[in-house]
Amino acid sequence: MEEKNKLGRPKKYDEPSTTAQNEANKAWQEKNRERARYLRNRSTARSFAKKQATSEDLNELQNLINERRKQINTLDS
Repeated sequence: MEEKNKLGRPKKYDEPSTTAQNEANKAWQEKNRERARYLRNRSTARSFAKKQATSEDLNELQNLINERRKQINTLDS
């Protein structure tokens, strides 16, 4: 009988796929640094807004969003 980890998956599947996936993720992040930074920052902002932000924080964020939209609209015009 195979030894199992906490998730109930056989140990033989943990290391090779994890290592290969980690290497693939690292390679993608190095190749796409700006996109990776954008996605990381977006994820952080969304998580903060959903899980930790107070009403005051949300009001401040809304003001920042409105200002940013104005900047974008003037650039597009």
